[in-house]
Amino acid sequence: MVASEVKSLAGQTARATEEIRKQIGHIQAATMEAVSAIQGITTTIAEVSAISGSIASAVETQSSATAEIARNISQTSEAVRAVTAAIGGVSEAASGTGAAAGQVHGAARDLSLQSEVLSGEVNSFVVEVRAA
Repeated sequence: MVASEVKSLAGQTARATEEIRKQIGHIQAATMEAVSAIQGITTTIAEVSAISGSIASAVETQSSATAEIARNISQTSEAVRAVTAAIGGVSEAASGTGAAAGQVHGAARDLSLQSEVLSGEVNSFVVEVRAA
C-alpha cells in the first residue's frame, strides 16, 4: 500500500511539475512580449525627443532671426523719421511691421517654451518607463 501511495504521489508530482513548467513558459512568453513593447515605446520616445530637440533648435534660430529683424525695423524706422516728417505713413508702416515682428518673436518664444515642456515630459516619461 505504501508503494502505491508513493507511486501516486510521484505521478501527482510529475503532473504538478509539468503544469508549473507550462506556466513558467507562459510567463516567459508574456515577459518577452512586454520587453518588446517597452523597447518599441523607448524607440518612439527617443524619436519624439530627437524631433523635439530639432524643433527647439529651429525655434531658437527663428527667435534670433526675428529679434534681428525687429532691431533692423526699428533702426529703419528711426532713419525714416529723421529724413522727413512728411513720410509719416512710411514710419507707421515700419512700426506696424515691428509690432508684427514682436508678435512673431513672442509666438516663437512661446513655441520654444512649449518644446522645452514637451521635452521635459518626454524625459520624465522615459524615466518612468525605465523605472518600471
